[in-house]
Amino acid sequence: MIEDVLKSAEDRMEKAVQVYKRDLLTVRAGRATPAMLDKITVEYYGTQMPVNQVASVTTPEPRQLVITPWDKGMLSEIEKAIQKSDLGVNPMNDGSVIRLNIPPLTEQRRQELVKVVRKMAEECRVAVRNIRRDANDELKKMEKKGDISEDQVRRGTDKIQAITDKFIAEVDKLTAGKEQELTEV
Repeated sequence: MIEDVLKSAEDRMEKAVQVYKRDLLTVRAGRATPAMLDKITVEYYGTQMPVNQVASVTTPEPRQLVITPWDKGMLSEIEKAIQKSDLGVNPMNDGSVIRLNIPPLTEQRRQELVKVVRKMAEECRVAVRNIRRDANDELKKMEKKGDISEDQVRRGTDKIQAITDKFIAEVDKLTAGKEQELTEV
């Protein structure tokens, strides 16, 4: 019973950290990556679709992305979506592909991105702590029902805290790495 609660909490915390890792990929660090466009959506036949599902995205150079839509009519839609996004990049449409030249980051923009990363990290930490709270509540409910003893609850909460500490440390490590990547010139 307790193992089920621990396993469930650990799985959910792992998923929260995986989401954070994916979100970190969307923060650009001076290099062009197709993941930068993951959160940009365009309207495709009445449905909002991510850019990478209506076009191929390649990186021919370290600071350039080339977007080749499968339907040429989508060029202007993709261009508008990129302009509306917070990428800070101006798309160049040549009639068949869209080129995004990623400019080097200014010091001010680097600091803004570090703040964005720290905010994302805090949101992930809060999610992990909420999962910890849910797991502890589950153990307390089990104790009230008489399924487990007070000592088992205490040991269970200690194990949950250890799991929580492990995932918080992982979030801190990922954040430090991304901050290092953003601040190096």
